Amino acid sequence: MTFENHTPRPFTRSAENKKIAGVCGGFAEYFNLDANLVRILTVIATVCTGGTAALVYLAAWMLMPLD
Repeated sequence: MTFENHTPRPFTRSAENKKIAGVCGGFAEYFNLDANLVRILTVIATVCTGGTAALVYLAAWMLMPLD
């Protein structure tokens, strides 16, 4: 078994697959998931954490570069 030298993919916001800021679209592209599933999970996480997930979303919006 050989391991090739792969460069890591950048963790960026999506410019094409976005509704508000592209954070969920960027997560979906990075982990190869459906963006709508990530959006639903984000809403559920925001409700379950009392808004903490929304603060994480805002931080990601500010810190992640645009694709």
